[in-house]
Amino acid sequence: MVERRPGVMPPKPGPPPRQIPRDRIRRRRLTALGGVVLAVIIVLALVKLSTGGSNATKTVTTTPIVFAKAFHIIFPEGFTREDMAQRVQVVAKIAEHKRHKPVRLSKHTYLAVSGPRRLAGFGSKVRPLEGFLFPATYDFLRGTTSKQLVQKQLFAFADNWRKVDLSYAKKKNLTPYDVLIIASLVEKEALVPDERPKIARVIYNRLHAGMNLGIDATTRYGLHVPGTKSLTESDLKSDNPYNTRNPNVTGLPPTPIANPGLAAMQAAAHPAPGNWLYFVRKPDLQHHYFTASYNDFINHANQYGYH
Repeated sequence: MVERRPGVMPPKPGPPPRQIPRDRIRRRRLTALGGVVLAVIIVLALVKLSTGGSNATKTVTTTPIVFAKAFHIIFPEGFTREDMAQRVQVVAKIAEHKRHKPVRLSKHTYLAVSGPRRLAGFGSKVRPLEGFLFPATYDFLRGTTSKQLVQKQLFAFADNWRKVDLSYAKKKNLTPYDVLIIASLVEKEALVPDERPKIARVIYNRLHAGMNLGIDATTRYGLHVPGTKSLTESDLKSDNPYNTRNPNVTGLPPTPIANPGLAAMQAAAHPAPGNWLYFVRKPDLQHHYFTASYNDFINHANQYGYH
């Protein structure tokens, strides 16, 4: 019985309590439990316990979660495998100096893991990786291995090589590996972009004519002569298969002489139309003069100061 008081109405009976399905209650409990577990994991990640011995006092400190910052290594177009290994050594030392901790990349391991192997699309022959180590900018962490870096370069090469149309080169009886070799020659000789297809055409024309290529860069590569040193008469007379200055050494060198970028690859597959057989570098040391005449070539070489 409800006591009646003046001015006060007795409470009205409310609706019966809502029944929550048991499966919904179970889901809510599991969700709450998951949140607790996640919170515990986060706390454990933030807490560092340091003990100095069996009776040492445990000190609890909180540290923020910091994502490791990546380093960058740049391989320019035209770098050789040896150049890249040297760059790895330099950048690894810089990374160690910045972090005050060792990194796993090294010149020795880079050279060790970038040895010859079979590559898809280039036949069953085991080939050196010169030419296949795509030049680009790559990120790495302290724990990145040389094997992982080389694999990134090979993936980048495959991705870019798919963009090269080899149909014209095949009509000229050139294999994919031939095109890659030509691309490496173009990369080492061309200093301005619009000359890449012209230099490729000179190579095509000289191959067709059965002439030696006469490219100093191949001789330097085969005889390990740096660009800062002049080629000697004995160098130019060498029977080394890379010495394309020797009239008796015809055809392409045995392997690429550098690692070309995509533009050089495309130029090697699609040379510019022209009958040029010679080119000589102009006094600006950037552009070349192209000609089909040997006498014209000699005259311009003399004019530019090359004797």
